[in-house]
Amino acid sequence: MGWTKKQFVLALVMVITGSINTLSAKWADKIKSKNSFGNVVEFSHPFFQADTMFVGEMLCLAAFYANLALRRRRNLHSTELALDTATTSEFPKWIFWAPAVCDMTATSLMFVGLIFTYASSFQMLRGAVIVFTGLMSVAFLNRRLRYYQWVGIGFVILGLVLVGVSDFLNSSDNSQQDINGIITGDLLIVMAQIVTALQMVLEEKFIMKYNVPPLQVVGYEGIFGFLTLSALLIPMYYIPGGMFSSNERGVLEDTPDAFLQIKNNPLLILAILLNISSIAFFNFAGVSVTKELSATTRMVLDSVRTLVIWLFSMAVHWQAFQYLQPIGFLILVIGMMLYNDVLIMPFLRRRFIVTDRVLEGAPIIRGTVEPNQDVTGKREIDPF
Repeated sequence: MGWTKKQFVLALVMVITGSINTLSAKWADKIKSKNSFGNVVEFSHPFFQADTMFVGEMLCLAAFYANLALRRRRNLHSTELALDTATTSEFPKWIFWAPAVCDMTATSLMFVGLIFTYASSFQMLRGAVIVFTGLMSVAFLNRRLRYYQWVGIGFVILGLVLVGVSDFLNSSDNSQQDINGIITGDLLIVMAQIVTALQMVLEEKFIMKYNVPPLQVVGYEGIFGFLTLSALLIPMYYIPGGMFSSNERGVLEDTPDAFLQIKNNPLLILAILLNISSIAFFNFAGVSVTKELSATTRMVLDSVRTLVIWLFSMAVHWQAFQYLQPIGFLILVIGMMLYNDVLIMPFLRRRFIVTDRVLEGAPIIRGTVEPNQDVTGKREIDPF
């Protein structure tokens, strides 16, 4: 059965806003403006940008309560209204401070990495979260991964290696400093996925315990993340950043300089507003796609988003074509599908049955069946 107009619009909004989210952040990094030293330089303020991202996440909370109010006005059944009220009041809000700190740390690392590497690599390398989430779910959630999930992790690792090698080959014509920067950026993005995996494990534990709607979780993490990072921007103004500092003062973050550059070039306002609004609409559209269609559709659309970012980056000459990158991307997608048990394994189950016990001399039985429904404890990972 085909999609309705509403479902098509939601899917389109998810792909467009998800692509804008990464591209607007990279665009801001490339915009030049006069800084506090009077020099015209690129806007390199990753921690400031990470803080503005949390504003977009906070808007998800506003969207959640607006949707809740709309549902109540439609005179829903009293039992459902009681459930809605429970999910917004009967859990300690502060529990999401821990995943918010993880989100803050991971996002900051990724935004620092984005300064040094390509936007498409930034998006593809985030697929590493599957590897670390799978391992942490075994260690901390007592989960047992199925054989195809381990195979999926292997494919993801191979895809990540190919993307990393493609970045190295893409930068081979640049100076050694540029090559080192790209490698550093890629490594920071992969390292950030370890923290993201911890965030996802914590979120799953709390969501399963308190039955909190995902959009509400994003909103509260936005509030806690914004408050925490805004407070940390003050000491960052004085802490030396070393090789990770890209501002002329050489500190981790120079927030007054960020505001001055924004004032001197209005294009930065547009880039930041695009980033804030896109993260809000992307989260809302993503949750809606999962509800209206399926989690499988959401993962496929996320892969389309990554492809859009890669094609756009080449179209505007942010990077050159490197044949290993699309190969790595394809292998990453296969790994995600295997790990999440979507498309590939269900197709094989429908086409073939191999009996668990093959009697001596008995033939292997093949036929058409429904997919295996024993997926207890399996969590779908959305790396893009």
